[in-house]
Amino acid sequence: MEILGLSTSPSSGGAYALILSEAKGSRRLPIIIGSSEAQAIALELENIKPPRPMTHDLLKNVILNFESNIREVIISDLAEGTFYARIIFERGDQLHEVDARPSDAIALAVRFGCSIYTSEQVLSEAGIVADTESTTTVKSSKSTDSTGNTELSKLEKLEQELHTAVETENYEKAAKLRDQIQKMKG
Repeated sequence: MEILGLSTSPSSGGAYALILSEAKGSRRLPIIIGSSEAQAIALELENIKPPRPMTHDLLKNVILNFESNIREVIISDLAEGTFYARIIFERGDQLHEVDARPSDAIALAVRFGCSIYTSEQVLSEAGIVADTESTTTVKSSKSTDSTGNTELSKLEKLEQELHTAVETENYEKAAKLRDQIQKMKG
């Protein structure tokens, strides 16, 4: 996965959407994160060094002082709307795994320049297809009103809104619509 960007909206209450994109694919994964974590990721991506080490910079220094390195970060699970991640450390020839919030894991990944992966299950469940040709469609359940006009089902309307949100890069709205669609599909 690659970091596509960060976005926010005034209605998000200070939260940001971190957008990950498949390196060789069309799916995007929006993850809602806090402003502190968004700032930590953005500062590193923009190569801005604060005068004193931020928390993730401190963690990087501690890891390096213990002669360790971060090998990779994996967004491994999604349960009840919460994403889970694992950080894979290497020290000598030993690998160690630590549970982490995805935002913290990614903030460290950008500092170490390591790969970010997402399990196929997470990407299938929460990913949003950005390419029009690849968009999954649901069987049509159109109905006709009394004037003979065809109406789209509520699910189809939500899917159209999702497509529009992705195309306009409104990932926060896209994430909410994705969740609504998943609930409807059961």
